[in-house]
Amino acid sequence: MKYCDECGNQLIEKACGIDGTMPYCQHCQKFKFPMFNSAISAIIFNPQKDKILLIQQYGQEDYILVAGYINKGENAKETLIREIQEEVHLQVKDYMYNDNEYYQRTNTLMHNYAVVVDSMDFSLTSEVDIAKWIPVGDVLKVIKQGSLAQSFVKRYLEKEYSYAKDIFL
Repeated sequence: MKYCDECGNQLIEKACGIDGTMPYCQHCQKFKFPMFNSAISAIIFNPQKDKILLIQQYGQEDYILVAGYINKGENAKETLIREIQEEVHLQVKDYMYNDNEYYQRTNTLMHNYAVVVDSMDFSLTSEVDIAKWIPVGDVLKVIKQGSLAQSFVKRYLEKEYSYAKDIFL
């Protein structure tokens, strides 16, 4: 960040306690800490937890996870429930936090959850082109290779299905 997001003046570097040197606006007399987006993504399991719902969006051929940005004034849990309802019309029955990772390309901190929904009867909105229930053992072969989605699923399966690593990984 080179310029103040409030007044537009050029920022200087100034010592800020234990945070070290930070951008500072002399006009506003405020430190300007890094800003980034926050979003959720969801590993959506069917009620039996033997299938995961993957989607294709925006004309892309790759399968990914349902995801969405956290709106101002909204917390991650609200976003998780809203995005799943908006994109595939499913109701969250249970969820647990899986992991998070910073995604540099969009300057976004992604929070990933493992979710169990109430049924397998999804319906799509205009945000989703295709959705498909994939057996858990096949998900890592089908999901976009090298993606953050694949990384989240792999980490979840390694933690939760460690007794069956040979089957999934």
